[in-house]
Amino acid sequence: MAPSTAMKAESRLSGLPTAKELKQKIALKEAERASHWAREQTAAESEKEALLERFSTPSGVSDEERLERAIAIINRAANNSLTEVEVVRFPNTLCTDRGRAINQQEGGWERTLTGVPKELFEFWLKYLRPNGYRLKVQIVDFPGGMPGDVGMSLSWS
Repeated sequence: MAPSTAMKAESRLSGLPTAKELKQKIALKEAERASHWAREQTAAESEKEALLERFSTPSGVSDEERLERAIAIINRAANNSLTEVEVVRFPNTLCTDRGRAINQQEGGWERTLTGVPKELFEFWLKYLRPNGYRLKVQIVDFPGGMPGDVGMSLSWS
């Protein structure tokens, strides 16, 4: 004896979730996504704070070690036919004026640098500039329309 059409439909309907169950499932998924995003934001903030702390204190890197790193970066870029390379990107809070002088391209902007960015600028002045390397320092992003990170690029064309 074959099951009736109504019985077949009822057995198929047993796997069909109700609209209320679907709403709950979607709400759960959205809560999971929000929680994941919040964890990622917290981790990113912690990472940024650690980087800021590391960049705001003396690096302890000797000029010899820094010169070895510069040579490696320059050679790698040149091997890839590049004439410019961004050597560091840092938060504008490492400038005493939060990057205003850099953004306005004011003379003396270099006096606003602190920590590692200041060390890198002084290294460029002492070793790279006399050998024809140029340093470009600029605001590289504008979150919410305000100056954000600062980028330092070395060029040799």
